[in-house]
Amino acid sequence: MDQQTIEKVTRLVMEKMKDKKTQPYSRTSEVKIWDHTSANHQFESIASADDADDEVEGRAVLSKFPNQSEKKKPKPEPDTSSTPESDEKDDLKELKSKTPARIGVGRAGVRPKTDTWLRFRYDHAAAVDAVYGNVDRSLLESLNLFVVNTKVTDQETYIRRPDYGRKLSEESKEIIREKCLKNPEVQIIVSDGLSSKAIDENLEDVYLSLQQSLKSLGLDVGTPFFIEKGRVAAMDDVGEELQPEVIVYLIGERPGLISAESMSAYLCYKPRVGTIESQRQVVSNIHRGGIPPVEAGAYLGGVVEKILNYKASGVELVKKER
Repeated sequence: MDQQTIEKVTRLVMEKMKDKKTQPYSRTSEVKIWDHTSANHQFESIASADDADDEVEGRAVLSKFPNQSEKKKPKPEPDTSSTPESDEKDDLKELKSKTPARIGVGRAGVRPKTDTWLRFRYDHAAAVDAVYGNVDRSLLESLNLFVVNTKVTDQETYIRRPDYGRKLSEESKEIIREKCLKNPEVQIIVSDGLSSKAIDENLEDVYLSLQQSLKSLGLDVGTPFFIEKGRVAAMDDVGEELQPEVIVYLIGERPGLISAESMSAYLCYKPRVGTIESQRQVVSNIHRGGIPPVEAGAYLGGVVEKILNYKASGVELVKKER
């Protein structure tokens, strides 16, 4: 576009602006509707109101743009402090603070979040290691626990044949007869069970605390020992060989995906071959995140005293206490 055309257009625009200032304000304007079917481009003019409130019968009504000078009042923000969503989040936070279970971990699409999935894999690997691992022998030596075996020959047999873990081998029975005190009031035995890590992490504190508790009660304690790859019912064979009043059996629990280092203590009054499960009682969940090991050892001493007083354990003890 040349300079003369630019000046001409500028002049026309300026004149138009001056005309708008001098002309009175009109609330109406015309809209031209062209007839595209006609050869001479005929059109029809329709009056339109600037305000949408003006009624023009049979005519199109065009609303004017809102006046920008009129400031709209900002809408008040909703109070989210007591909405159902916030209440739900508070409830979930409270639940998560009371359990180590995997709740409220969220998802990424249809899959768990990366952090959640990695933690799950880590806990699963820890559980497998606990089952297939071995107890630290230096720990057993420091506590003066000699080792005997069940009829289990390898870990796969132990997992697939629980009955083999319930029976001591003949060689182990001979060792027990030679090394152990007969007819004690309390006999303590230990086994890795399904978690070697539970013994490594908790045995020393539980065992020493239990020994101290039994000593303060003036109870006669037999010769403690360790059963490798033992099940709970292995205490029945020990009862047949040593004839104790009470057996306290410290054993590694089946690991879960929350803790792979939890230990249990099974107690039974005069366990013998043929003892049924209802005659045993258990104090479980002994680990740092459950019952503290030292506290568990002291508590077990009190349970032993109660069993000796009532001459019963398990369901029979509950009945006699009533």
